[in-house]
Amino acid sequence: MNQEMLSQMKSGKGFIAALDQSGGSSPKALKLYGLDETSYSNESEMFDRIHEMRTRLITSPAFNGERVIGAILFEMTMDRSIDGLGSAEYLWQRKHVVPFLKVDNGLADEVDGVQLMKPIPQLGARIESANRHGVFGTKMRSVINLANSSGIRSIVAQQFEFGQEIIAGGLVPIIEPEVNIKSAEKQEAEVILKQELLEFVSSLSADQNVMLKLSLPTEADLYKELVAHPRVVRVVALSGGYSRDEANVLLSKNHGVIASFSRALTEGLTAQQSDSEFNAALDRTIESIYEASLT
Repeated sequence: MNQEMLSQMKSGKGFIAALDQSGGSSPKALKLYGLDETSYSNESEMFDRIHEMRTRLITSPAFNGERVIGAILFEMTMDRSIDGLGSAEYLWQRKHVVPFLKVDNGLADEVDGVQLMKPIPQLGARIESANRHGVFGTKMRSVINLANSSGIRSIVAQQFEFGQEIIAGGLVPIIEPEVNIKSAEKQEAEVILKQELLEFVSSLSADQNVMLKLSLPTEADLYKELVAHPRVVRVVALSGGYSRDEANVLLSKNHGVIASFSRALTEGLTAQQSDSEFNAALDRTIESIYEASLT
């Protein structure tokens, strides 16, 4: 494991950019960026547009390790290049931003109020590929819709089962059991989730580390024991459908938690902006998320 990356993740000031929209969410991401279906004629061209958008973001002068300490990539982005370097290599070597790889295959249908991850038969190959590209860690997402104890336990158990394989492969997994912010049982679900996570992180051995990516909790500082836990490198928050302003306000109330925003990061950025307009808008966005991540 790269100790410099580990140190940056543990104590670096800033946040993680989530640039990992994949096939299902790409059309929506492009639409928000001002590119509708007429800007590509097939899936291959759609991914070209997505890579162009991400390249513009990553190569912007506003985007560097002074405020953006990490970035999560989709596999296809990792396999492509930016300015002649692999995307992950570019992030670390040119921008000093720690690269992560999204490794899940999306969500299964809801059972017991939760959506587990679909099987990941490619996990071993993705771990190998991530190591080849100098990636530090991985990210995988499942979703909690109801405060169902057995459902939440199964979500956390599955995350840690995959997590063990990722740790054995020399990477740090970001465990992401997202609580749906629209759930009528959000607060109750978060209390159950916290207990399950504490139990699982406490079962890790001294050489095993994870990161946690969690929805912004209804109760401020709910996850403080997880923030302080020696096996947890960092607790990061997803924006989960909140606007950037809402997400920043909620984030600033959770001490020691930093952002890992996706849509809230790219909100207000469009393909039609000139480079100077784009860079200025991105700079303002990064500064606001950075400030909210400092508390």
